Amino acid sequence: MTANILVPEVGESIVDARVARWLKKAGDSVAAGEPLVELETDKVDVEVAAPKSGVLQSIAHADGADVKIGDVLGVIETDASTKSEVRSQKSEVKKEVGSKLEVSKTEVGSQKSEVTPSKPEVRSQRPEISATPSARRLAREQGVPLGNVTPSGPRVTRSDVARAAAGEKAAPTVDVRPSTVPEGSRAETRQRMSRRRATIARRLVEAQRVAALLTTFNEVDMSAVMAVRERQKEAFKAKHGVGLGIASFFIKAAVAALGEFPRLNAEISGDEIVLKHYYDIGVAVGAADGLVVPVIRDADKLSFAEIEQRIRDFAARAGNGTLTLDDLKGGTFSVTNGGIYGSLMSTPIVNPPQVAILGLHAIKERPIGVNGQVVLRPMMYTALTYDHRIVDGAEAVRFLVRVKELVEDPSVLLIEM
Repeated sequence: MTANILVPEVGESIVDARVARWLKKAGDSVAAGEPLVELETDKVDVEVAAPKSGVLQSIAHADGADVKIGDVLGVIETDASTKSEVRSQKSEVKKEVGSKLEVSKTEVGSQKSEVTPSKPEVRSQRPEISATPSARRLAREQGVPLGNVTPSGPRVTRSDVARAAAGEKAAPTVDVRPSTVPEGSRAETRQRMSRRRATIARRLVEAQRVAALLTTFNEVDMSAVMAVRERQKEAFKAKHGVGLGIASFFIKAAVAALGEFPRLNAEISGDEIVLKHYYDIGVAVGAADGLVVPVIRDADKLSFAEIEQRIRDFAARAGNGTLTLDDLKGGTFSVTNGGIYGSLMSTPIVNPPQVAILGLHAIKERPIGVNGQVVLRPMMYTALTYDHRIVDGAEAVRFLVRVKELVEDPSVLLIEM
């Protein structure tokens, strides 16, 4: 009897995937529930487990192949488990006989006998390292043996591999240049896009092609926010276990402003405008494979501490590749902070089907006029990109001004410390 290994349904919006890596090869014995192959989708990576115990008879799609939901990845010979047990018993008998022969050879004084039994021992002791699919992929890309990575938990994560890779690269004896490329050459390397990167590219082009995108800018005096953070940082962290960041102020301000300008919290469906009466705020998080936008659900009902905890959790799981499809689904409005990378100003692109995104940037001291005096203040440029099909320019400008007013007077936001 045989059992097919199928590409599972991994989400309502995902129809295809890519075979990232087979963990077993044809002829290997497998146990029911044992991970066999890693699949890469445009949102998350998944492991496909063996549906039955037996022997992996054949592989239909090799590493790098694109597959669709329901495709047959390979076939397991389920009645081969009995055959495998018989072969295993025979193997044990051979090992026992071989071991006795080796002992007799050793007594004679043959040095070869000391080496011979070590070979099967090395093969049989090769451990199956427990690691996330994204960790395995990063390890391959960085050339880091998983066996050399110290896991921070029960499995090796992407961040564990990244730390190990950074440690190797920091060593002065490591030459990171490809050994096959002569010094001074004008070499090029072709690298296939990951599913996530290809999807990001497609969606960004689609957003610019379909939507009428326009960006408006403003600047925010961050003095009041920075003063609040300075006064409250120790007590806030002691009470909630997380630091008080900049993003939570802007998320709170954005939610309040969206209540006043509801068309920025909407989407277009055919010839209808769908106004959302809830606030699921997407927060852009940088990951090695590309930007991801996990969603803070019902942000209007959360405290500053809860928002900060969500953001911290998203950042950690984006780094180790454990974000789920539910984390990434939906969203009515997005916030992206290029300032953490040093960006002074940018024009963020809307994440369809949303119609607006707020861009934050680096805080820099700049001279501004205050009560007839020129003073230095910590200033941030903000950008709002919006779909002009349903959001008017005046509406977008007023929204951004309202965000500015709320952030510059954070007491209005009723912070729950």
